[in-house]
Amino acid sequence: MAEFCRLAQKHGLYVIVRPGPYVCAEWEMGGLPWWLLKKEDIRLRSNDPYYLERVGLFLKRLGQELAPLQLARGGNIIMVQVENEYGAYATDKAHVAKIRDLVREAGFTDVPLFQCDWSSTFQRNGLDDLLWTINFGTGADIDSQFKALKAARPDSPLMCSEFWSGWFDHWGRRHETRDADAMVRGIRDMLERGISFSLYMAHGGTTFGWWGGANNPAYSAMCSSYDYDAPIDEAGHATPKFDKLRALLQTYAESPLPEPPAPPPVVTVPAFTLDRAVSLFDTLPKPKTSEAIRPMEAFDQGWGAILYATRLPRAAKKGETLTIDETHDWAQVFADGRLLARLDRREKAFALTLPADLPAGTRLEILVEAMGRVNFGGSIHDRKGITRQVRLGEDVLTGWQVFSLPPGHAFAAAKAAKPGTHPAGPAYWVGDFTLTTVGDTFLDLRDWGKGMVWVNGHALGRFWEIGPQQTLFLPGCWLRKGRNEVIVLDLKGPRSPTLRGLDRPILDQLRGNLSDTHRKPGQDLDLSAETPVAEATLKAGGGWQTLAFPTPATGRYLCVEIRSVWREGPAAVAEVDLLGPDGKPLPREEWRALYADSEETRSANATADKVYDLQESTFWQTAPEAKAPHAIVLDLGAALQVTGLRILPRAEKGAPGQPKACRVFLKNAPFRL
Repeated sequence: MAEFCRLAQKHGLYVIVRPGPYVCAEWEMGGLPWWLLKKEDIRLRSNDPYYLERVGLFLKRLGQELAPLQLARGGNIIMVQVENEYGAYATDKAHVAKIRDLVREAGFTDVPLFQCDWSSTFQRNGLDDLLWTINFGTGADIDSQFKALKAARPDSPLMCSEFWSGWFDHWGRRHETRDADAMVRGIRDMLERGISFSLYMAHGGTTFGWWGGANNPAYSAMCSSYDYDAPIDEAGHATPKFDKLRALLQTYAESPLPEPPAPPPVVTVPAFTLDRAVSLFDTLPKPKTSEAIRPMEAFDQGWGAILYATRLPRAAKKGETLTIDETHDWAQVFADGRLLARLDRREKAFALTLPADLPAGTRLEILVEAMGRVNFGGSIHDRKGITRQVRLGEDVLTGWQVFSLPPGHAFAAAKAAKPGTHPAGPAYWVGDFTLTTVGDTFLDLRDWGKGMVWVNGHALGRFWEIGPQQTLFLPGCWLRKGRNEVIVLDLKGPRSPTLRGLDRPILDQLRGNLSDTHRKPGQDLDLSAETPVAEATLKAGGGWQTLAFPTPATGRYLCVEIRSVWREGPAAVAEVDLLGPDGKPLPREEWRALYADSEETRSANATADKVYDLQESTFWQTAPEAKAPHAIVLDLGAALQVTGLRILPRAEKGAPGQPKACRVFLKNAPFRL
């Protein structure tokens, strides 16, 4: 990090340091180290003594490297951030104050300290002695975003500390893009108002290896590519979005801007075969034993895959239920080596119906891949593997052997892959290709199932046939003239064990993804016999609005019906909160979308689950041709006592679909669909 700052200074650039310790960034656990979860009662992002002790050690070491580089000491660091978007996580000024103190104790005393949040959350934890900045994205109404901040601090400088130029991709969802003209308009609006901004991201990139995070609810892991639809793409190439941004900034520059550098060289690699392989089950490490199921962290493992094996204590009948509570995150279940089922946390698939009788003594094996720890919200306490227990019917299974399968290159390279073998199921595959010219390339994984890739010892990242990402970026600096080695761990098995290097990425090809919508063929919601617990006409304009219930209501199934909107067109909702007896928002981790009469999936990922994903910049929107009324139905996971509902329309300036007339239904029995 210090070397990066010195390099920036060499080129005349200043640096804003955002050390967290929680940073989000779609990074594993928001940048917090996995081993914190080895302590079973830890409370992350709180004044938990153990957590604060670890944070203090981290910040002290960071200060040793970076504090001497503050502007007043001859360096180029001009600001340092305290925590990150904490108002979207909790209300705890004492904790933010403690992090502020630790940042100062680390030596950051000669530059302004600041905290960032959203326009709806910045005052929850705002400290008087810190600068406040706001984060928002392309299309936002700039005046609305800063209205509350200007009222609270009329003399404070204004800054958008994260202006989201694009968005990140999730496995099984369409590739995300954001409009270039809307991005440029937002930046122009800020420049005209004297508002500072930081582009997130100016340059996309790659989350190499196993570092990609996940969102929850609903659980959804990020792709390895972090291209982000940024002005400079994953491989460092300027895009048409960059050209528009550059043209705008030129109008404010005092002198001509330099021409962008030539793009890095790109090479193609002809198709080659990975001709050596070995089954994962033939190369298992020495097992550990555990009477009860325990998560991955309990076995001192942070990432990769983990295999749990036991013998059935009794015969199991066809049709019995095997419950794996919970699978974090993607599991394959085997009986005496035969695949029974695959379970996907994205679908809350934590159980299977046995397809055949299994005799007592059958070897049950459950192979679980950790797909990335949740990096946002309360779900960051995201332990991997199997987190609770495994039950056959009502019988809890015990007596486990546990095999840790870490994702490091040394572990993968130690496998004795043999030529001419073609194992079915999980296996390591090894091959070589030869180059005469070195350059960046994009490995084409379309023939493969699900797993990880290493080239010359470097972990490129995860792949998954469902997409939308179908290639892995391979930087030319990791290649060499002559022979290059590739290792692929495919947990499903390839259609063909071949690879090739393309001259451009494939980031927008979905195959076999989850259903685009939450409405099954023939489904129609029938509310004719239902009585709403609340109904209201919302005010025109953006921002959160509250529908207070006349009397508290209890139920598991929620229906929000939008009978009309303020502007002609589709209906759109960014977020929904339910308020508990204390008037505070209830947790959403167990919520699940059951139905939406319409969802726009052609031009955006505007599905119903976006109303509870804790992201104000994503939204549910109906298709333009769909007619009101519109409704979504959510399963809350348990019966909750509710005193009101908060609803947030889309945040973009002039966006259509703001709800007008609304009805809310809450009941214990499912709605008729």
